[in-house]
Amino acid sequence: MPHYQRYKIHFVLFFLFLLIIPCDAQGEESKNKDSVSHIEIDAAAIRPDDGDTFFYKDLTIRVLGIDAPEIIHKEHGIFEDQPYGRKAAAMTANVLLKAKSVEYVPFQNDKYGRLLAHVFVDGKLLAIHLIRAGLAYETVSYYGDNGFPGIANKILKAAHESPRPRFERPYKWRRRHQKRKWK
Repeated sequence: MPHYQRYKIHFVLFFLFLLIIPCDAQGEESKNKDSVSHIEIDAAAIRPDDGDTFFYKDLTIRVLGIDAPEIIHKEHGIFEDQPYGRKAAAMTANVLLKAKSVEYVPFQNDKYGRLLAHVFVDGKLLAIHLIRAGLAYETVSYYGDNGFPGIANKILKAAHESPRPRFERPYKWRRRHQKRKWK
């Protein structure tokens, strides 16, 4: 067998090995972040902020997988509420404060220092509550699954099955309404 054909065979076998080994019978990663343990938090210590952010002790937790409409945050250059912003904030506050259990699965901190996390309220994803109510857009299709393919698929499925929100995508709204501080 010529020398270059042997390399072709090794090359093909190597890539087949990479494709087959990390997958289980369903084609999903057998070791992914969906299987990490949830961190339980005391719902009484939660301080709601807006539709996709809340405070817990010294943490600012940003709900992963969604973007909810904005409310006034003068410190961030937002001086008016986006339509449906107060409604999304009220729903998030209501769901969190009435919960029997609140847990999160951390991902990482974003550039603003907030902890990006999937949040579970009484065992259900907070992101899905907001999507089904038409109070958030999913962001998985833009940012990817962040290592949580099972959770990401649930969010995408909820977004596909739910009516489209009646407000402009928050990132587009921010471009037109947020006042930036120039140095």
